[in-house]
Amino acid sequence: MRIGLFGGTFDPPHQAHLAASVLAMKKLDLDRVWWLVTPGNPLKDTRGLAPLEERIAHARALARHPRIDVTGFEADLGVRYSYDTIRYLVTRCPGVRFVWIMGADNLRSFHRWQKWRGIAELVPIAVVDRLGPSLYSTAGVAGQALADARIPESAAVSLPDRRPPAWVFLHGLKSPLSSTALRAARVHKSAAERGETAPSQGDSPVPAGRADPAGNTPGVDSVNPSPIS
Repeated sequence: MRIGLFGGTFDPPHQAHLAASVLAMKKLDLDRVWWLVTPGNPLKDTRGLAPLEERIAHARALARHPRIDVTGFEADLGVRYSYDTIRYLVTRCPGVRFVWIMGADNLRSFHRWQKWRGIAELVPIAVVDRLGPSLYSTAGVAGQALADARIPESAAVSLPDRRPPAWVFLHGLKSPLSSTALRAARVHKSAAERGETAPSQGDSPVPAGRADPAGNTPGVDSVNPSPIS
C-alpha cells in the first residue's frame, strides 16, 4: 500500500488541495491520500481558526474522491507536530509506504518545523509546485540541505519505494489559492461586518506547540480513516 500524507489546517480547504492530491496520486502511483486535518499550525497565528470538526466536514465535502480520505486523528492522538504523527504511523503501519506531501511554500519554511530533518529521515517527501514560492523554495535552507536526496521528476513513481531521505519536486500545479490568504480575508470580512478592525498576524507571537503525544494512543484501526463515499 502506497499512501500520501497531506497535512494542514485546511481552513478553508480549496481546489488546490484537491488538485495537489490528484497530481501526487498520478505521478507517484499512490493507492490513497490521507488529508490530516490538524488541530493547529505551531508556526502560524491560529486566531480565527474554524473548529476542527467544521474543517473536517468542509474538507470531506470538497474531497469527494474515492481514494482521498479525511481524518482529524491527530487531535485524538494528542500531537501537534508532523514529526510525531509520521513517526506514529510509520511505527504502527510497517507494511505501508508513506510519502509526505507538501506545497513548495512549505519547503521554503521546512527548516522551521519541529525535527524537520527527522521527518526527512522517516519518509520520502513530494513537494508540489506552487505559484510564486516555487521560484525560490529549493534555494532555501531545507532545499539546500536536502539537495543530494532530490530525485528527478522522471523517477517520481519510484519515490514511495525509496529509502529516505528522498524527495521530488512535482510540477504541473501553479494555483494561487492559499488557505492562509482565504482565512485572512474571512477574518477581515467578519471584523468589517462588526465594525471592528481585524488584527494583523504580527500583533501576537506564534502560539507554542504542544509536546510529544500524551495519554493513550489509539490502535492502527483508528488511524486508518474511513473512505469517503
